[in-house]
Amino acid sequence: MNSILLEFAVRLNLNKSSLCFIGGIEMDDQSQTEKLAKPILKKKAGTPGRSIDVFAVQCEKCLKWRQIATQDEYEEIRSRIQEDPYVCEKKEGISCEDAGDLNYDSSRTWVIDKPGLPKTPRGFKRSLILRKDYSKMDAYYITPTGKKLKSRNEIAAFIDANQDYKYALLGDFNFTVPKVMEETVPNGIISDRTPKTSKGSN
Repeated sequence: MNSILLEFAVRLNLNKSSLCFIGGIEMDDQSQTEKLAKPILKKKAGTPGRSIDVFAVQCEKCLKWRQIATQDEYEEIRSRIQEDPYVCEKKEGISCEDAGDLNYDSSRTWVIDKPGLPKTPRGFKRSLILRKDYSKMDAYYITPTGKKLKSRNEIAAFIDANQDYKYALLGDFNFTVPKVMEETVPNGIISDRTPKTSKGSN
């Protein structure tokens, strides 16, 4: 049993299907409480900024991972997954009899997303960047004009100053970030970010 995944799933009180952004991992045991949607982060050595390059969701029936083609489609699934669990048949021409699209393994860094987050308002783009030390991700929104917004206050000010975008509800902007799965972080990263204690300290 993967205790990190289980703890996270229980804490969020998830139902069946799973969402994630992926960088890559293999679960030892995938019980129903562990199923999440995930985005995947491709590991690129020496790259300071790391963004999600694969989106995946887990079938609530067979537990296989299905790659989602676009961020827009992924966000739509994530926003409804608690009341409308994902199954393989939702992907055209695919069933539980077909092999999975992805394996949960350490060839990529995986991050677990929170189900039920709202879909990004039309014209805006939600961006997630993995920190250099892989400790966490940072979220921000890019406006239709190309401006980067890093807080609810900045978003509110932008909409107030640009009435063409007043259709975008403040509640649909969410800065909750996915949880980085430490067992899929590249070797050496976690130890490198562990604070070093000085000699003679108690």
